[in-house]
Amino acid sequence: MRIPAQEQVLPVLREKLGGRLLDATVKSPVRIFLLVSAADIMEVSRVIFRDLEARLQTATATDAPDAFEILYHWAFDYIGCVVSVRVKLDKQKPEIDSIAPLCRGAEWIEREMWELMGIAFRGHPDLRHLLLMDDWPAGKFPLRRDFKGLNA
Repeated sequence: MRIPAQEQVLPVLREKLGGRLLDATVKSPVRIFLLVSAADIMEVSRVIFRDLEARLQTATATDAPDAFEILYHWAFDYIGCVVSVRVKLDKQKPEIDSIAPLCRGAEWIEREMWELMGIAFRGHPDLRHLLLMDDWPAGKFPLRRDFKGLNA
């Protein structure tokens, strides 16, 4: 189902996602931010990717003071709009379902987030080193706030 116009993106998302949509912020007619729970990421991604025919542009992870956050950036190329889906993860156990089985474009992106931030992606088809050396020490994640170097 293709959304016919930019101003109709959020109403369609609200209808399709229902209670899975925890918050929505419209930054401009072409930029929308959504907040969903980690438990709902696979279904939210399925609706956006398969039902609404958006393309996964990229995903990013940050180490915020209170949680790890992942932003999945979905491009609705046919109307010129980007929707970013934000998920917060517990710092003590940062894990989430992999969307790679649904969207192959997520495979390398999730590997990067796992390797550099220590976020575990359940069900990922090939979670192994991508950027760091194969002998990189386990439990050392260079993009986390608490990373003090390899000798710390």
